[in-house]
Amino acid sequence: MRKADLAHLIKAGMVAGALALGGCSADSTFRDINPKAEKQLSPEMVKTMQAKGMERSSPIMARIFKEEGKVEIWKQKKNGRYDVIASYDICKWSGKLGPKYIEGDRQAPEGFYTVRPAQMNPRSSYHLAFNIGYPNAFDRANGRTGSNLMVHGSCSSSGCYSMTDEQIEQIYAFGRDAFRGGQTEFQIQAFPFRMTAQNMARYKDDPNYRFWTMLKEGYDHFEITKVPPKVDVCEKRYVFNRMAPEGTSFNATGACPATTQPDTLASAYSSYQSSYQAAFTTAAGGALPAAKPSIAGLKEANIVSDWTKRRARGERISIEPPSLNQDGSVTVPSQMGRIDSPEGRRQAALDAAAAEKAKAEAEKKRAAAELAAAREAEKIARAQAAAAAANPPPPEAVAAAPAEPEKPGVIGSVRKRFAGLFGGG
Repeated sequence: MRKADLAHLIKAGMVAGALALGGCSADSTFRDINPKAEKQLSPEMVKTMQAKGMERSSPIMARIFKEEGKVEIWKQKKNGRYDVIASYDICKWSGKLGPKYIEGDRQAPEGFYTVRPAQMNPRSSYHLAFNIGYPNAFDRANGRTGSNLMVHGSCSSSGCYSMTDEQIEQIYAFGRDAFRGGQTEFQIQAFPFRMTAQNMARYKDDPNYRFWTMLKEGYDHFEITKVPPKVDVCEKRYVFNRMAPEGTSFNATGACPATTQPDTLASAYSSYQSSYQAAFTTAAGGALPAAKPSIAGLKEANIVSDWTKRRARGERISIEPPSLNQDGSVTVPSQMGRIDSPEGRRQAALDAAAAEKAKAEAEKKRAAAELAAAREAEKIARAQAAAAAANPPPPEAVAAAPAEPEKPGVIGSVRKRFAGLFGGG
């Protein structure tokens, strides 16, 4: 895209958050912060920015790719376009490919999100963090729920994108410096994978494919312009780089207004799509790597959300969440356990106490049965002794019989053990 075309986009207000300069200052944005939130980018990084024509405080944006496990930071150059300045391996993200549907489904969101200074958390319990802004207008229009979805440190995730502490310090510093330079918000683009022709062909039969195709339009606009697209929502769908007539606006659940788009962008997008369709057809007709698991819509989200609620209550459940199969059946992992939490530990202690009580009761019942059997044996022995006394053998038979060794009293030993179980002395 020519420089004049890029200027046209910026003038038309199509750079969402890229050049949004305002009165944001260090004092008003970051109060009472921890030293870790003030860690500076390395001199080497600053030199790299300078070599690419970037200022330390120039605007940023971020791209996230689940399957590749990457977070990229892009920074604006002096010509207005963005270039990647840093790429990080995601330490952990939970769930599967596909969007977040409801609270508790453990899905990391996909879509276009906005981060403002108030969403930066220098005192996060996960080292450092910023809220990505889920749910956005698209999510709310489609009834999607959830809260506190972050990019954070500590390498631990339950629906967030988790980085190492060192990584989040650097990512946080990029955002902090851009806000202090005057940027009022930055865009996060979260994708299931790099939306190449080959990857789209791999997932053409996935239940989330239609949603991903919608995201791809915004992905493509950025690939063409290297400027974060203007993002709006109408008719419960994303629209990109569209200008509504004066006096009208975008309503997330209402009909889309008649819109316009710069001719140069429309032409560039059409050309890009022609090349993409040819590459997609070729990829779809060849051998492709296996697709990764993705969430099977709201039904699976509800199954996982129920598992999450039971987990929070400390119930004994599968260690990993269940999953919905293509045939509608549910697979529950075999390994069971409880979350290591106060409620989980309390429930585990109750389980252990109940098991110990049941064991003691079983032992008492067994000892009682043994005592009853010993008494019966003693009764039989006495009857036999009485019968023998009434009918003594001839003297010559007694003289010929060998002497039997003395046996310990069976009833005595059983009584002693029984008394010990029941507290007898």
